Amino acid sequence: MTLSPLLMFHVSAATTALFSGSLSMFSPKGGRLHRLAGNIFFVSMLAMSASAAYMAGVKLQRINAIVGVLSFYMVATAWMTVVRKDGETGRFEYAALLVALADGAAAMSFGFQAQHGVIVLNDGPAAGCFVFGGLALFAAALDVRVLLRGGVSGAQRIARHLWRMSYALLITAVSAFVGKQQVFHAISLLFGQQQMFPQAVRHSPLVYLPIAAIALSMIYWLIRIHFGRAFRKAGKPVRPVAHLAGQAMLPGR
Repeated sequence: MTLSPLLMFHVSAATTALFSGSLSMFSPKGGRLHRLAGNIFFVSMLAMSASAAYMAGVKLQRINAIVGVLSFYMVATAWMTVVRKDGETGRFEYAALLVALADGAAAMSFGFQAQHGVIVLNDGPAAGCFVFGGLALFAAALDVRVLLRGGVSGAQRIARHLWRMSYALLITAVSAFVGKQQVFHAISLLFGQQQMFPQAVRHSPLVYLPIAAIALSMIYWLIRIHFGRAFRKAGKPVRPVAHLAGQAMLPGR
């Protein structure tokens, strides 16, 4: 197995995103390390998702292309959420809405065509199209709500930033550890070795722990944001620190 320059770029970006995103998620919120790791995560996720969508398109891997576009959209909109001021929207939000709608519609179309034998999916079952297509359309519906309300602020702003960045980190972890044999081999090749991970590591169920940790962390913070006392103070919207990480700075941390 050899790595093309584009695939090496993709694997490097994905590895960087996985480590920087995890560091940002589990480091003290609002600190220098948290912000630095978040910035690295943002850039590496854009590079990883863009290269993934391109390679999937070339190989006619429809599901992977849908996921790549969706991940790029999620990271970009999460970043813009903390760049915008409270109650502010612009052309970017309208463009992002169109991307999410197109991605979701394409996924649903691929799923129905695959079910009826019109096309053959070579990278997964039709259910994958429906899952990620539904997620894209759900995110688009939330975008419509934000646009109709003239922006987002307070706890809702933090929650929007949080779940979209967390999705990006989660999908990166799933891609890395569910397809762990390929990823472990690719990382080894980056260091000039055929295989630097022992079989006990590559086949251990412990590789799924990072996925569970990320998912549980996202759920915990979303619950805290929506039901925590600090976020329900009337007239005092909570504004996240304008960083690019997978978590926003929360009161009491």
